[in-house]
Amino acid sequence: MPVDSDLVDHLRTRRSTPFALMRGPGPDAATLDAMLAIAARVPDHGKLAPWRFIVIDAAAGARLGAQIERLVLADDPATDPKKIEIDRARFARAPVCVAVVSRAAPHPKIPEWEQVLSAGGVCLNLLHAANAFGFGGNWVTEWPSYDRRVLDHLGLSAEEKIAGFVHIGTPEAKAEDRQRPDMAAIVTRL
Repeated sequence: MPVDSDLVDHLRTRRSTPFALMRGPGPDAATLDAMLAIAARVPDHGKLAPWRFIVIDAAAGARLGAQIERLVLADDPATDPKKIEIDRARFARAPVCVAVVSRAAPHPKIPEWEQVLSAGGVCLNLLHAANAFGFGGNWVTEWPSYDRRVLDHLGLSAEEKIAGFVHIGTPEAKAEDRQRPDMAAIVTRL
């Protein structure tokens, strides 16, 4: 069987792009649509599509950052200005951010756990798609993923959750690799 050595090399060396190395430009609308179509090609038992996308461009990221700043200050008016600056910039660290929303729900045949895993697969596929189109990506959650006020602002229902915020931009340099697991410690053969 022929081996796609470029794909194998990509998968073997896959690395998220740190925010400090991510710049513009980001993908244009047509490229992002193609990337989202690739992201959606994941195992999906029952064909439920138990996930959806919210695209946050630079302007929306700035508005969302201002909303988050208001929330942080409402919680603690004495918050350190450096923390406020970090929170305000959360959705401006790359030209585009895609919120992958998990819509896992009770189903008579498909366990919710499988639906959640499918949403995680979408996040990883989006990172692979970003790389295939020459971009870098970084998949994070962070506290806004779990704050009901932020979720309401993004339009999530009470049953929906953020599987990840996938930030996409142009890497200005190749990221150094990081320590990887010792395979002997995590592989069991029966």
